[in-house]
Amino acid sequence: MIFLRQEWRYRNTTGLLPNPACSTIYEHEMTISTLEQLCRLVNRAEPRRTETGIPRLAMVKGEIPAHKLSAVYEPMINLVVQGSKILTIGEQVLHYNPASYFVMSVDLPATGKVVAATPDKPYMAVSLTISAAAVAEVMTTTPIISIPDNARGFSVCEMNDRLMDAWYRLLRLMDTPQDIPTLAPLYERELLYLVLQGPQGWLLQEIASAGSALTKIHKAIQWIRQHYQQTLLVEQLADIASMSSSAFHRHFKNITDLSPLQYQKQMRLLEARRILLESQQGAADIAYQVGYESPSQFSREYARFFGLPPMQDVVRLRAIS
Repeated sequence: MIFLRQEWRYRNTTGLLPNPACSTIYEHEMTISTLEQLCRLVNRAEPRRTETGIPRLAMVKGEIPAHKLSAVYEPMINLVVQGSKILTIGEQVLHYNPASYFVMSVDLPATGKVVAATPDKPYMAVSLTISAAAVAEVMTTTPIISIPDNARGFSVCEMNDRLMDAWYRLLRLMDTPQDIPTLAPLYERELLYLVLQGPQGWLLQEIASAGSALTKIHKAIQWIRQHYQQTLLVEQLADIASMSSSAFHRHFKNITDLSPLQYQKQMRLLEARRILLESQQGAADIAYQVGYESPSQFSREYARFFGLPPMQDVVRLRAIS
């Protein structure tokens, strides 16, 4: 089969790319047919998380309100196949599009926004939730990768044809569901292998490495997620992570771009917004429910994070919905 090829150029003029190995200008040749075929496959998705029938693989298409992109994201590899997306984690603002892909190695609170999408060419994306066991299996035949200094647990980097083809083969299994049990693990392994070979490979390596700083911080993050309403003690989290308090705080900040207290606060605010939208409870009741002792403090921090006080924000979001 002969593929027409065309040079695709994407410029990122405002976003930050935390990974120093990645350029802010993405320039590469991409097989037109591969990207178009990906769009055709993802076109069957809905404007919400749509399961594909392939383990851990989901897709989305259409207009996604920004508040629905504000959440605690699980470790994943994410590819936008049409349009582009802005994701804010801590102080980092990341822009990515079909010329790039995104990897997140720990659970992180983030806010997102879809840009560069139109009714004729709606936003489309696909994501693979990362399995530590699958990564560990691939790593048995992959050399150990050195970890950058002060490396974060998330990054955006340039897409390439081999990785795009691997995404296509995995998604194409939606058309032959009888092949999923046999071929999906093979295609997932290929995709993980290619990411491991790229500049973000150390992110996957750390997920599957017992005793790494990232896996230790992950344990503390899981505790915060389960007990976010409780008073947070850094010393207790450091014990959970088997680190000294100073080392824990340093690694937590490096990996998440947030302090433990900031992480907990963003979790509380995201959960409060979800409850406000799904119930008829008042802001004060929800403030106590998510762990605040002062409704006024809750309202101030909510407005600072989301741009409006709780009830005004909910009225606006319900009108959008």
